Amino acid sequence: MLNFSNKNILLGVTGGIAAYKSAEIIRLFRKEGADVRVVMTESAKEFITPLTLQAVSGNEIHDSLLDVKAESAMGHIELAKWADIILIAPCTAETMAKITHGRADDLLGALILASTANIFIAPAMNMNMWLDKTTQDNYKKISSRGITFIGPADGEQACGDVGPGRMVEPDSILNLIASSTKTGPLSGKVITITAGPTREQIDPVRFISNNSSGKMGYALAEAAIELGASVNLVSGPVSLNADKSINLHKVNSASEMSESVNKFMKSSDIFIGCAAVSDFKPLDYSSIKIKKEDLVNPEIELEMNTDILSNVANTYKSSFVVGFAAETSDVANNAKKKLKTKNLDMIISNDVSDKSIGFDVDENEVNVITLNETIFLKKDKKIRIAREILKIIAKNTKN
Repeated sequence: MLNFSNKNILLGVTGGIAAYKSAEIIRLFRKEGADVRVVMTESAKEFITPLTLQAVSGNEIHDSLLDVKAESAMGHIELAKWADIILIAPCTAETMAKITHGRADDLLGALILASTANIFIAPAMNMNMWLDKTTQDNYKKISSRGITFIGPADGEQACGDVGPGRMVEPDSILNLIASSTKTGPLSGKVITITAGPTREQIDPVRFISNNSSGKMGYALAEAAIELGASVNLVSGPVSLNADKSINLHKVNSASEMSESVNKFMKSSDIFIGCAAVSDFKPLDYSSIKIKKEDLVNPEIELEMNTDILSNVANTYKSSFVVGFAAETSDVANNAKKKLKTKNLDMIISNDVSDKSIGFDVDENEVNVITLNETIFLKKDKKIRIAREILKIIAKNTKN
C-alpha cells in the first residue's frame, strides 16, 4: 500500500501524446484512497477528452482561469489551497517554459504560483526537445525552486526516436511520489548496489567481460528510492540512465568497482551485488594494440579478480549483504551453496539459460533465498520484481 488515503491530488494534464496515460494515473491514485481533481490545458483536450477524465476521477474537470462561476469565489485560490500534492503529467516543454517564467495566463500556471503543496513534474517530449539547452536550463531553474522532477524515462518515443523523453509509467510515478512524501519501509537506510558488467582490458581495444545489460541492478536502485532509501549505484558500462535521485558512480573494471564499493560501504546499511563482475583479468596489460600478425599461438594468462561480494560480506559484518546467482543448471543448489560459502544474508537466483528471463530482457523470474526460507517471484517486469525483492529486504532488516 502506498497510503494516499485522504490525500488531495491535483493532476495537471498538458498537451502531449502521453496525456492518454493520465486516466491510469487517476485510477491508481483513487485505488490508493486519494481524491483527485484534474486541471486540463486547452491543448490537452486534443489528446484526451474532459469527459473521460471526469468519469475516471469522479470530479468536474477544471480548464478555465476565467470561469465566472468558479472565480466569483476565487476558485483558483481555493483549488490551490485544497491540493496536498500537485502532479503535472504529462508536462510539455511549453509548460516547463511557462513555469520557469512564472506565467499565470492559464489555470494551471496560476495554481502553481498560488499553491504551497508539494509539486511534481513528469516531463514528456521528444528526446531532442528534452536535451535542448533551453529545456535543460528550465529544468535546472524549476528544480532549484523545490519542484521535483520524475523522469523523463528512456525508450522508444511516439515519433520513432529512442532516448530520454518518455513519461515515466503511472505506477512508477505514484511510487516515487510516495517515497518523497512519506516514510517508506527503507527510510533512513543507505543502500549500495552494483549493476552491469565489468571490463578487463587486454589492450586499449580488447577486453574480457560478462553478459549484463544492467537492467536488474538499475531497477533495484529505482525500487529502493521508491521505498525511501538513499542509494549509491556503482555501475559498469551500460546504456542506461539512472534517476537523478540516485547517486550514480560509473566504473569500468572490477578493481574500480571494488574501490567504489568499499568507499560507499563505510556508510551503507545494505549491499546488493547485482553486477556481473568478471572473475578473471589479464595478468599483463598491453598499452598498445596487440597485432594478430605478431602472434603465432596467442595465449592470455589470467589472474583472479577480487571477489567483491565475499569481501563485503566478510568486511562489513553489520551490513545486510545480498548477492545474485545467475545460473544455467542446478540453480537452487548452486545458489544455496553460494549463500553459505560467501557468508551472505540473502541471495537472488535466476536461470539465465531461459532466454525470456536471461540477459538484456525486461522480465525476470527469481527465487529469494535466505537460510530460513525461499520465496518464489514469478515472471514479471524487472521493476516489479525489484520492488518485491526490496520489500523482502526491508522486512528482513527491520530493527
